[in-house]
Amino acid sequence: MKIDPNSSKDLSAQIAQAIRDAIVAGDLIVDQRLPSEAELADHFEVSRPTVREALKRLAAQSLIRTQRGATGGAFVNRLRFEEAYDQQVTTSTLLLSMNAVSFDVACEARYALERACAPLSAARRTPDQLATMRAEIHRQSQPGLTDEAFCASDVTFHRALVDGAGNKVLSYQLAGAVEAMQPLMNMITFTARSREAIVALHTDIADALQAQDAAKTDASLVELAAYTRKLAHTVVSARAQKEHASR
Repeated sequence: MKIDPNSSKDLSAQIAQAIRDAIVAGDLIVDQRLPSEAELADHFEVSRPTVREALKRLAAQSLIRTQRGATGGAFVNRLRFEEAYDQQVTTSTLLLSMNAVSFDVACEARYALERACAPLSAARRTPDQLATMRAEIHRQSQPGLTDEAFCASDVTFHRALVDGAGNKVLSYQLAGAVEAMQPLMNMITFTARSREAIVALHTDIADALQAQDAAKTDASLVELAAYTRKLAHTVVSARAQKEHASR
């Protein structure tokens, strides 16, 4: 593990990157104890506070964990897909908001990814996942449900569909698509959408999954995507007309 002391990059960031690279390469394996702060400071020829900052960076990414006591220290952590969901959602949200990704682009990506799960979910969905979807459909039908609660329920519904594929890699990749894109799309279109129409489409999806009908599941997702994009175009057009009228 090496760093470049002449680089303009922060030394603690370089040390964190070097250790991260060693973990990815398999030079440091799960549950292996890292050298002590003093040993790492000597190895990288830096101060112990610099090493400590590097270890904090790695801990924040769940790449290492620390234990106290005589047998304690910093250990390579086993990163689990579920623990990485939040980072994936945060990164996706920032990318969408900071880069001004168009609604159409976000919507196209979100439904293309979710449709990839449809055949797997139709074959593998569990009774619990179906029950979750049915429960959210019932919740979405309640007249007193707030827009924020409806959006949250929408995310839970689609999260169950994605998880029904029984593939952790897909679930991780789609965490950003569903949990980051969906709320953004919901908040753009919630003023124009018909909850009854959404509930009907969600019911079609759940029915198709229960029947293990992959083609019908896909067709229902295509219909939902088309409805969502139509709503967005309606909202954008209305805003444009309002702005034009106010000039």
